[in-house]
Amino acid sequence: MITKILMVCLGNICRSPLAEGILADKLPRDRFAVDSAGTGNYHVGKAPDARSIKIAKLNNIDIAGQIARQFKPEDFFRYDYIYAMDQSNLDDILELAPNEEMKSKARLILDELFPGEKVDVPDPYYGHDNGFTLVYQMLDEACTNIANRLLDENQRS
Repeated sequence: MITKILMVCLGNICRSPLAEGILADKLPRDRFAVDSAGTGNYHVGKAPDARSIKIAKLNNIDIAGQIARQFKPEDFFRYDYIYAMDQSNLDDILELAPNEEMKSKARLILDELFPGEKVDVPDPYYGHDNGFTLVYQMLDEACTNIANRLLDENQRS
């Protein structure tokens, strides 16, 4: 059985495509599938921001082929884990959840580093390239923790 993970930010062109690429790079593709979406519809059908593509490429990850899409309530049924990049996006996701069981699938990605502290991944969209570097580093560390936990759980089952 394939474990499916969804990364979610606002527009699905900066943070969540990076998180998708980073986590996918850390997990075996025959056992895990990673995708991303945005809570907003601003960039549906577009490629990730050039700055996200650039920082990913600098770290030997290719996200250029990703296409932005909007989060849908059906995603609760398609994915085992849903990681939001910030509290606002988590709140938007949870509003679409059909029940408490589905709500339990969604969490903040930086809870992997700072449990219960409600730390947001900053949105680098309106900033400079160095914001993308910081976001990459945060997501890389969080995704390492996620990958290690998922691999451990996958081995036990």
